[in-house]
Amino acid sequence: MWVVKLGGSLIDSAELQSWLGVLASFGGGRVVIVPGGGPFANQVRRAQDLWGFDDKVAHRMAILAMEQYGLMMTGIRPDLRAASSRMEVERLLREAAVPVWLPGAMTFENPEIPENWQITSDSLAAWLAETMGAEMLVLVKPFEPIGDVLTVHDLCARGIVDPLFPSLTKQGNYESRLFGKTEHGMMERMLVTGMRGGSLIHTRRPELAVVPPAGRARTSKRQHRSSPRIPPTDQRS
Repeated sequence: MWVVKLGGSLIDSAELQSWLGVLASFGGGRVVIVPGGGPFANQVRRAQDLWGFDDKVAHRMAILAMEQYGLMMTGIRPDLRAASSRMEVERLLREAAVPVWLPGAMTFENPEIPENWQITSDSLAAWLAETMGAEMLVLVKPFEPIGDVLTVHDLCARGIVDPLFPSLTKQGNYESRLFGKTEHGMMERMLVTGMRGGSLIHTRRPELAVVPPAGRARTSKRQHRSSPRIPPTDQRS
């Protein structure tokens, strides 16, 4: 099973339709989609700034923001199916469907999930991957990374993932990869052929990073570039 987190910032992009199409067409019985929070979560931040309610309330509102985005995905692609529990996710996978995870039921009052802004949909996707015994975690972000190996610590330092993501992925028994928003074609090839795509997210520190396995779908022009083109702004949703 693969957990694929689609960033909320794709909501204003035509690429969202392409990603949903690829995952719905080729991910049946294999892929679970985790929605980001996007503009729905941003509205929670604005409301908290205005009214000053605590982080626990804001966290739960942000979880519901993810559910709004997820429900929107099922509206765009009716062949995607909403799932709130592990049992529902597993049932839909057995039926060769593609579940869209609505996280509230599995995360509210869960002692493993801190109720504050330190955790975002990226770490929730990592938690789900570990909980469900996934083979792979894929994060889809609104930029195109360049580089075969990205370290999780660098991504965290740049605000690309939240502060809890490194510890969650370090303990996870799955492979983590980062895709840019235009790389849905690469994801299709990966689902169909098994050829690895995207950038490997290495969970150890930079000095311990290793070369990723062969058989990637990158072009040689991109493979010879060493630094990821990642914006310094926070793209975690």
